[in-house]
Amino acid sequence: MALHLEPLLRLAAFAMVFAGLAILEPMLPRRIQVIGRQQRWPSNFGLVAVDTALVRIVFPTATIGLAVVAAGHGWGLLNQVAMPGWVGGIVAFVLLDLVIYGQHRLFHAVPLLWRLHRVHHADLELDVTTGIRFHPGEILLSMLIKFAAVLVIGAPALAVLIFEVVLNASSMFNHANIKLPVRFDAMLRRLVVTPDMHRVHHSIVRRETDSNFGFNLSTWDRWLGTYRAQPEAGHERMTIGLAQFRGPAELRLDRLLLQPLRTERDARETRT
Repeated sequence: MALHLEPLLRLAAFAMVFAGLAILEPMLPRRIQVIGRQQRWPSNFGLVAVDTALVRIVFPTATIGLAVVAAGHGWGLLNQVAMPGWVGGIVAFVLLDLVIYGQHRLFHAVPLLWRLHRVHHADLELDVTTGIRFHPGEILLSMLIKFAAVLVIGAPALAVLIFEVVLNASSMFNHANIKLPVRFDAMLRRLVVTPDMHRVHHSIVRRETDSNFGFNLSTWDRWLGTYRAQPEAGHERMTIGLAQFRGPAELRLDRLLLQPLRTERDARETRT
């Protein structure tokens, strides 16, 4: 595959999905948002800019390039087994999705990792930009985990590219503030994570926050006991975010970057 086209393909897919969801949100809102885009989007996009720059500096070789190198050297499980290319691609996609599910649970379970991941959860509303709002420290660790997964699995380069595009698109989709028909949502979430399913994960109630960890396939939550169908308070009345870091000042980019170093007491004392 033409590796030099990989960044362009990913950017084009990102732009199309983001634009489509950003247009749909005001037309089909699931929740009335008190805090508007103008207050949240600049900092959310600021995080994306910092994340992108750091990844390009720290990891000049993308996961797709690593997959090509692994295939050339015969590294990884799938490179040791003879099978049709499309079968290996499907297996790799499913295994990579399981890795992301496990990583997500890990970032909730380990206090130090939670400090990084809570930047994502501290958004006071939920929309398409929340799906790309992650602390740079979490992004760098996630890249290391994906690198290790690609090497161990021996994932084909095309499967890795498809997975990366789908993961990014599904993250924006399941964070979007859009209302799907009830029957369509029920049918869709049998296989993939829907906005209503993932919104439960962003509840202020901790037992709801520690559920619905999937970003793409919904099967892992069902099979591994972390599935929760609906929030107790209902989607319209539930509170999004964390009990701390709720002041308007916490939406600033500098606060988001420094948040992992701050305590809950710091957040309460600086709330304005």
